[in-house]
Amino acid sequence: MKINSFIFRSLDFIKKNKMYSLILILILIVGAFLRLYKISEYMTFLGDEGRDALVVKRLLFDHDLVFVGPGTSVGNMYLGPFYYYFMAPFLFLFRFDPTGPAVGVALLGVLTIFFIWYFAYKWFGRRASLAAALLYAFSPVVIIFSRHSWNPNIMPFFSLLVIYSTFKFWYEEKYSYIVLASLSFAICLQSHYLALALLPFVGIFLLLSFIKSKKVGKQKEFLKNFLISVVVFLLLMSPLVIFDAKYNWRNFMAMKDFFFERSDFISNSFISPFLRFFTIWNLVFTRLLASKNILFGKIVAFLLFSLSFLQVIFYLKRRVYSKKVVAFFFVLSWILVSVFVLSVYKEQIYDHYFGFLFPAPFLLLSFFLEELMTFKRYGKFLFVPLILLFLFFSFVNSPLRDNPSRQLQRTIDVSKKIAEEARGQRFNLAVIAERNYEGAYLYFLELWKEPVVIIDPQRASETVTDQLFVVCEYEDKTKCQPVSNPKAEVANFGWSKIDASFNVDGLIVFRLVHNPSGKPE
Repeated sequence: MKINSFIFRSLDFIKKNKMYSLILILILIVGAFLRLYKISEYMTFLGDEGRDALVVKRLLFDHDLVFVGPGTSVGNMYLGPFYYYFMAPFLFLFRFDPTGPAVGVALLGVLTIFFIWYFAYKWFGRRASLAAALLYAFSPVVIIFSRHSWNPNIMPFFSLLVIYSTFKFWYEEKYSYIVLASLSFAICLQSHYLALALLPFVGIFLLLSFIKSKKVGKQKEFLKNFLISVVVFLLLMSPLVIFDAKYNWRNFMAMKDFFFERSDFISNSFISPFLRFFTIWNLVFTRLLASKNILFGKIVAFLLFSLSFLQVIFYLKRRVYSKKVVAFFFVLSWILVSVFVLSVYKEQIYDHYFGFLFPAPFLLLSFFLEELMTFKRYGKFLFVPLILLFLFFSFVNSPLRDNPSRQLQRTIDVSKKIAEEARGQRFNLAVIAERNYEGAYLYFLELWKEPVVIIDPQRASETVTDQLFVVCEYEDKTKCQPVSNPKAEVANFGWSKIDASFNVDGLIVFRLVHNPSGKPE
């Protein structure tokens, strides 16, 4: 009934707001185009993406259930397996073409555009919501992370669900949304552990909601939904717990070490996060709203912080607490808490770390753009130029202006060459590169049932074959010295010599064979 009601209300809205709905549809179409245009040529497909595709392929082919997700780049921790199950239907529908999961991420990105419009519409206003959706659709950083398959890339959608659900159960006292918030948070947490930044935010409003439920006589309803949400969270996280229990809680111990015992990642100083706060604040708005233009980003970050500060003082002084005002406080709190939590992290902050925060700056900006329209004399004349200014920087730094990397096609071409030269005989594989490893090539070689063998030093007699193919990805070809390379996959092969080499799409593929004497020939 709720779905039917939503459909009928949507059709009625479109009927009454034809031009407005047309603009929204055009924004969604453009957003889809920016995410799907030549996606197979632009998408990232390196070792991590190949590893993930290989896990999902084994899940679908061999029914090998997955209880643990990808490993983190720092801390030696593992995420939950949700993302692998998200990938599975798309990989299957695209006949095991890795483009499938990338398309799935892109479609989820388009849905995120719609929800940003919907939430901004409900909270701030008609014009603000279109502006938020439009700027999010064109944001270069957002587009980049909406165009390839990677576990952090689904976080913007689910973090937005966490935030909206929190607003619903706290402000509107619809306690069933606690369950949706718990479900969405569990998925965010399995996408990237920096989603933990949402925990203090949600926790604060959960506590406020509990206090409020006691006052209005809805404590039983609150507790019932809270208990259901705990069960849902534990069920979604249970595969990771099962994995951890099986392997002596090594993931739990790694998390404990990372968050509580290691000072090289997490600041143990009380003052340091406050000093770093404005650096992270500038970073968020520069990368997301200002399309990485440093000067424009600093101006935007300064203006939004200053305006937010003044707006808070104004509302508190006047005691204005309309839904729009409360939503403004809510979004601002989301950003402030998240930026402070990120300030505790001492290492470099990469763009994908902001995944749980992607929608927030656009919602905050949409509030002020709507407020701007209340100034009848100047607001209408400034609204459109401001939107165009943001769009200008988005266009200048659009990832679609760059030539496609064609990583997927290059991987396929290299894999085909290796399969051709192996001639059906067993072989080992190694990749020499700055930031890549064997996963992408292994995916296709295993998919095509080529006899590639991973060397296990404990079973060298069984796993070391008569030939080793080494893919060199260095631009400086003088670094391509496969015989003397210290990488484990090469060293474990033993004394070797180059039997042949091939140039494939700008990469060099070496075929190595054993050289018992160890002397160059």
